[in-house]
Parts: sequence; structure tokens; C-alpha cells
Amino acid sequence: MKGFIGEFEELVLLTIASYGDEAYGVIIKEDIEKRAARSISIGALHSTITRLEEKGYIKSWLGEPTEQRGGRRKRFFELTQSGKVGLHQMKNLRDELWKASGANLELAK
Repeated sequence: MKGFIGEFEELVLLTIASYGDEAYGVIIKEDIEKRAARSISIGALHSTITRLEEKGYIKSWLGEPTEQRGGRRKRFFELTQSGKVGLHQMKNLRDELWKASGANLELAK
């Protein structure tokens, strides 16, 4: 692994994966806020996206300018193979830890 994937990084990567080639900043932010029931700043998202690109977990490209955006372009994101590997490694680690701690995590009835 190219370094530990933090909780917010994992949410961003999984959200990008869920949108395929339609993933862009605003939709990623809105989806995480809805699913996680928490507010996130666009700055925090952009910092995380920059870090994930530097790690090689995602790549980005600019879409075409649109009239709805006043001629501005959207930046789209997708997972790289390294990003997919990193997510699988985190999932495997979490699964191992859940399995190992299962008896101590039973909820009271």
C-alpha cells in the first residue's frame, strides 16, 4: 500500500467508484454528505482529492465547457488501478479486524 488510506479518503474513493466517469467535485461532496449525514467543506474535499492524485489513487480530466456553468469546465475523477488495490487492501484489513473482534462487538439485546 502506498500509505494508509484515511476514513475520509476511503469515502471519497468509494464515492468516485460509485459514479464511474461521472464523478466530479460537487456530486462527490453532496453524495458523501447525504450518505454520511455530515457536512464537509469543498476545501476539505479538494485537499483530499489532491492528496489522492499525488498518491496515484485517482486521475482527473477536464470536461467540455457548458453554458450552465458559464463556460467553465467540470473536473472529473476516476480510480486508478492503484486506487482499486488500495481500497481492496483497506477492505481486507477491516474484514480481518471485524472477524478478530467479533465476539467483543456483540450488541446487547
